[in-house]
Amino acid sequence: LPSQDAPAGLLSSFTASCVSGVTVVTQKPPVVTLRKGETATMDCNLGTVTDSAARWYKQTPGGVPQYILFFYHGDRSAFYGYGFYSPKFTSNHQSTSDYRLIINNVEEGDSAVYYCHTWDDSAKEELIVTGSGLSPPVLTVFPPSSAELQSNKATLLCLSSQSVPVSSGTTLSKISSYLDIQTSDWNMEKLYTCKVSLGSQTSEKNINKSACPTEQ
Repeated sequence: LPSQDAPAGLLSSFTASCVSGVTVVTQKPPVVTLRKGETATMDCNLGTVTDSAARWYKQTPGGVPQYILFFYHGDRSAFYGYGFYSPKFTSNHQSTSDYRLIINNVEEGDSAVYYCHTWDDSAKEELIVTGSGLSPPVLTVFPPSSAELQSNKATLLCLSSQSVPVSSGTTLSKISSYLDIQTSDWNMEKLYTCKVSLGSQTSEKNINKSACPTEQ
């Protein structure tokens, strides 16, 4: 959900061991799209850090980061920031460096950028909670260019766009995907399908050599 690194907001009773080099914190998936009432899960890997906690922050567009919780794998429960509580927000761990944030019974107001932060680095992930009236994604598939077809390999491009209703209005979700193919397969009229799912809506579009003129 978006912004810059958030400050650590809570002192802990344990001592973190020193780690040399750069810590790379990663989150997955990069974007989560859910309907109201569903459960969001966000995974965070702290990289080389194995004796520190994961700190989670929430930031809505134009707002400041809000401290959600602090969770250490050696503790029984999380420590919460003001306005955040269990069981709405919970956390667990799969290893000493793999943590998960769980948001139960999501609402449109939960749509935001969520940061996973440790003492050396942070990563972000976006949650989109949709209301009613979610439309299917609009797909556009582009064929290989004539220049590409002069070689053995070519590329298909699929673009997806969708207006998603959120609490502050709407947001435009865009996804692009590339597929490398053999020129010989394209010339043999093989059929290729781009399929995109966002929330409960799914769209797909087919393409082959005769269905779409070659891009110049």
